[in-house]
Amino acid sequence: MDETPLVPPPASGRGLGGGPAQPFKRRETNRAKSLRNAAPTPERLLWQQLRNRKLGYKFSRQMPVGPYFADFLCREVKLIIELDGESHNHTVEYDTRRDDYCHSQGYQILRFSNADVMGNLEGVVTHIQTTLAQAHPRPLPQAGGEQK
Repeated sequence: MDETPLVPPPASGRGLGGGPAQPFKRRETNRAKSLRNAAPTPERLLWQQLRNRKLGYKFSRQMPVGPYFADFLCREVKLIIELDGESHNHTVEYDTRRDDYCHSQGYQILRFSNADVMGNLEGVVTHIQTTLAQAHPRPLPQAGGEQK
């Protein structure tokens, strides 16, 4: 995820983290579009598995979550999927701050390496499906079509 302030300041006049309030910024659709267009191959491969409700849920890519951008977001179950490249090892403090913010907003985060996606896409998708099933179990149909 990328950090760009997108949310209006709290009504208290104080900004996130207690500092001075910043002026409201419009949704950065151009930024999101540019991130989607520049997506690396692993993101494009995973997107092919997530798009058009292929897993039964609507996913969006490069979507703002507060001041950050999620690689993939399912609002229905509050799930964020992040793909980490080689540079991830250099952004641990930033990622921790971002993850803390997203968790405070009720989001669960799944992280996969680009290598995981490239070498085991089926396993990554299975893990996502399992997480979706646990986060939002759907009732099994009753035998004979009757509900009790």
